[in-house]
Amino acid sequence: MILNLFRKNPASDAVHAVYRAIVAQSRQPVFYAEWGVPDTVTGRFDMITLHMGLLFRRLRRSGKAPQEFAQALFDLFFKDMDRSLREMGVSDLGVPKKIQGMGNVFYGLLGKVNDALDAGDERELDAVIARNLFAEKPAEDTSQLARYLARQSQYLATQKIESLMAADIHWAPVLNGEEAE
Repeated sequence: MILNLFRKNPASDAVHAVYRAIVAQSRQPVFYAEWGVPDTVTGRFDMITLHMGLLFRRLRRSGKAPQEFAQALFDLFFKDMDRSLREMGVSDLGVPKKIQGMGNVFYGLLGKVNDALDAGDERELDAVIARNLFAEKPAEDTSQLARYLARQSQYLATQKIESLMAADIHWAPVLNGEEAE
């Protein structure tokens, strides 16, 4: 039993690798420098949430193993958020409240994004982004991010579930301006 503590868990390694890929993709400078996503803790949280949501869309309705993988990814995300809040000096008593609020934002944003993507409604997706990511400081144009999310969702849909769960995740290149196709 004690030897289990020293064994590598390939599933856990894959979850960590996918999480790192999501975080790396969400930190693309174009989002913040050119598309106006606030380069704040909240803005970065929103971008990670959006990218996780795209992957969750691909994993949903795909059976038990992908759902368990998505749950493990979700758990890792909020464990990382907990750690980050503590590093920023949030008190032990304040962290659960903040995490609960972040969970509400996470589910609310993903629900609205999924509804818009499921309906193929880019205007609604654009409106969701404007209301949620740019509520404090409206952006001139959020349509680039809406087109990007729709294109990434389509791109992820072409990838095999087994590959994604093995941390072989690929993102479509970020197109500066995300020109309409």
